[in-house]
Amino acid sequence: MNRYRFAIIGCGRISYKHVEAIAANKNEGILVCVCDIVEERAVSKAKQYKEKCPPEQLPKVYTDYQEMIEKEQIDIITIATESGYHAEIAVYCMNKGINVICEKPMALSIEDADNMICIAKLNNVKLCICHQNRFNSSIQLLRKAVEKNRFGRLISGTARILWNRDMDYYTQAKWRGTWELDGGALMNQCIHDIDLLQWMLGGQIDTVYAQCDTFLRKIDAEDFGAIIIRFKNGAIGMVEGTTCIYPRNLKETLDIFGEKGTVSIGGIAVNKIDTWSFEDESQDNEFISKFSSKDPDTVYGFGHKFLFKDMINAIRENKTPYVDGEEGKKAMAIVLAAYKSRLTGKEVKFPLEWFSTLDMKGFTGKG
Repeated sequence: MNRYRFAIIGCGRISYKHVEAIAANKNEGILVCVCDIVEERAVSKAKQYKEKCPPEQLPKVYTDYQEMIEKEQIDIITIATESGYHAEIAVYCMNKGINVICEKPMALSIEDADNMICIAKLNNVKLCICHQNRFNSSIQLLRKAVEKNRFGRLISGTARILWNRDMDYYTQAKWRGTWELDGGALMNQCIHDIDLLQWMLGGQIDTVYAQCDTFLRKIDAEDFGAIIIRFKNGAIGMVEGTTCIYPRNLKETLDIFGEKGTVSIGGIAVNKIDTWSFEDESQDNEFISKFSSKDPDTVYGFGHKFLFKDMINAIRENKTPYVDGEEGKKAMAIVLAAYKSRLTGKEVKFPLEWFSTLDMKGFTGKG
């Protein structure tokens, strides 16, 4: 079986998880090159891969992704740059016929997200967005319960992301916390859990209302945000997210409440089932404990290797990736609506067609 040839663009904070994921799928994929405008970072990631897969050759190092694409044969590119560059780079790669795995958020505007989805279809390539927590064992079990209607009528859900990111985190990379390239706690830290919340409660949004502020960190965007999401099925979702928790990360939780069921998932990466209670729960007792797995080493969790494996299968079998562009767009749209609500002081009605040309550069104040 021929192995797919991977490349990584952007070798910063999250990129080591991409290296790990490619190495974990070494029977079906190989990292052939890495790219970063800071050469030392690219060299570091190439060495990390070589250490994990000692028989392999050292991946080639580039500082210009367009040059890399012209010179190398690449099947799948993973994009882990600053968020504000995701769309531009993804479109370039897909127009060259290359499949793309893109870190969250996929873009910083509805227009760019829609363009990415369109370009993938036009070029007959796969686009996958890195919402890796969907692959957590606990989350997969919860999703099956939702699909089997074990909750009965869905009533509400909460996502709480109570983390610490001090000013050193933001000063290490000047793009963090900016409207142009990042956004704040909701877009950067909370988007994974917003994705899980909307996925479980029905996906179809009616309205979004938000309150946000910048309390402690000297950044453009918010370091605290609260969102109320009303779904078209009547359920209500609530998000509380912050980077101001003292002195370190406190918790990351997802709770889903229904007519006939309650589930609470915690752990440092929504990986542990804390509460699992259903009207028909008798069949669950013998296997629930195995889904309360040990915590991963970081908040990035266990899911990247499974997401990369799914992308490989999607290409090989010509099927849609589990988290494609349409799915990746949903949480991003909720955050953009929350930012609009912050500015106007009003709830935002979906769909967001009228919102399509407004990008993050438009969010310059508190409203």
